[in-house]
Amino acid sequence: MSGQAGALVWALAGVPAATGGVLALAGRRADRVAPGTAVAAALGTLALAVAAAREAATVSAPFLEGLPLSLSAAGMSGPLAVTVAGATVTVLLFAAAGREGGARARFHGLMLLFAAAMLVTVTATTLTALLLGWEVMGAASWALIGHRWREPARTEAAQVAFVTTRAADLGLYVAAGAALAGGVGSLRLDRLPEAAGPWLHVVTAGVVTAALGKSAQLPFAFWLSRAMQGPSAVSALLHSATMVAAGAYLLLRLSPLTAASGWGGAAVAWAGAVTALALGLVALAQRDLKQLLAASTCAQTGFMVLAAGVAATTGGTLQLTAHAAAKSLAFLVSGWWLARLGTKSLTGLRGAARRHRAVGAAFTVAALGLAGVPPLSLWAAKDLVLAGALAHDPWLYAVGLAAAVVSACYSIKALWYVWQPVEREAAGSAVRRAASPRRVPVAVSLAVPAAAVPGLAVLALPGPRAALGRAVGGGSGPAPGAGELLLSAGLAVVAGCAAWVLGGRRTVLPPAVVAAARDWLRLERAARVCLVRPVRRLAAALAAFDDRVLDRCVHALAAGAVRCAAFTDRRVEAAVDAAVEEVGAAGRRLGRLARRPQSGLLHQYLAQAVAAFTVLALVLVLVR
Repeated sequence: MSGQAGALVWALAGVPAATGGVLALAGRRADRVAPGTAVAAALGTLALAVAAAREAATVSAPFLEGLPLSLSAAGMSGPLAVTVAGATVTVLLFAAAGREGGARARFHGLMLLFAAAMLVTVTATTLTALLLGWEVMGAASWALIGHRWREPARTEAAQVAFVTTRAADLGLYVAAGAALAGGVGSLRLDRLPEAAGPWLHVVTAGVVTAALGKSAQLPFAFWLSRAMQGPSAVSALLHSATMVAAGAYLLLRLSPLTAASGWGGAAVAWAGAVTALALGLVALAQRDLKQLLAASTCAQTGFMVLAAGVAATTGGTLQLTAHAAAKSLAFLVSGWWLARLGTKSLTGLRGAARRHRAVGAAFTVAALGLAGVPPLSLWAAKDLVLAGALAHDPWLYAVGLAAAVVSACYSIKALWYVWQPVEREAAGSAVRRAASPRRVPVAVSLAVPAAAVPGLAVLALPGPRAALGRAVGGGSGPAPGAGELLLSAGLAVVAGCAAWVLGGRRTVLPPAVVAAARDWLRLERAARVCLVRPVRRLAAALAAFDDRVLDRCVHALAAGAVRCAAFTDRRVEAAVDAAVEEVGAAGRRLGRLARRPQSGLLHQYLAQAVAAFTVLALVLVLVR
């Protein structure tokens, strides 16, 4: 790989990271120039992503001993890098029209840092680089969700999202350790299936856990509901092609690993299918537009996870890209309405599309795309995923098809509310709580994804689909037949029409079921009961043990040492001193005795020598 091509990959992550870091550190002094600077950096990043994907550029640098930092825009990474960069441009154009909490430089800087981390994640070829991007992405998402940190509800939501995803992220560290233990020396992603023996299953479990947590799949889905406390631009970026899609992307890329484990593919496929159906029902029960869109994000991402489980890489990639366009468009419109009308409840948004028809038309495109209505791109993408599911297990196909029907219901439900006529008094009572966004950035930011929602359907045609399959390394894969296409299209249309006719009527389901679905299946409550409370109680018990047992033992040992020292000082020290004095006195007495023979008279010395030799002679005679 030439140095010029390698520089493209470094610049792909370096440009948004450097620009974002400067803006975030500059503070309020850069508020005036921050939006334009951020949009310019995002546009440059998009150009770099296109160039790097065209060149299939790869670069590597030493990081740790035997663990290089390697990035590549080849294969699936290229299209995903372009998708991430394009979504970032769209969202930052929208954000440039508003004032996200006032601290614009910090906000736009964090958005660029987040985008840079996501680009590192999608271009990483080793677990080392993946963990680097994964960690920065999680930290940046926490800061963005809690951007308005003076509001306690938002900071608590950021903490819930961060702690939940971090708990699942530990799986990547377990996977890295197991891969090293299993003989995968360089931690290359394409070599993870080579892990030896039982370590392969540990690697698979770690990767699957981290991916399901980041993509808000069951049982981790509830953190995405809390993330709705963040600004609308943050929701649009996190839930379109970046953080929530990161786990699905990782599973799509590592489908050989889950297949090699023997159980990973089926587990991932069923996790995605069940999430798509269950969270679709949660979306159907919502009365808040942002909560509906958040639950639909979990459900739509479930199709990507299902694709990863059945190795439908081409369909999963198209689903990810098409969902990025539709969901970013839906969230941006939701944020526009919130800024203009001061509400996000479905009943409060009645007639919103009629009052602002261009924006309403954009939301209609997004909703119809999410509903899977032909010929829009998500219809084609879902059918590619469902074709892969049918080739593996008809039950998977049935659950996925049911989830697709539910997606049509909740999408048309939202559409029904915003297009319903309202009384003149109600229309005139809408309170404008924020300044109206400027028209030019909003028009551009809505027009691009609105065009992409139908335009990406071209990739489902046989020729482009084959080219996409070659680009992402997924091959052709199973293609849906005419009957499957007609079945899914007919069900989507029928379900959508039924949802439109029923409109805002109450369901016949028991209130308890509706309340549970509206509360996101009470997943957060279950997590608090099963995990948070036991951990807190264990921490409290350990703290009490530390205070009442360990501290008392330490104090008792210290007191005992003091008493022992006092006893030693009183008793032992005196005895030792007396013994020393006695030894000294004995030495002095012996010295006096030894001085007596030292008279200085020669004949006395001679007599002493004769006596000594006589005694020695007697001893020798007696010994023998």
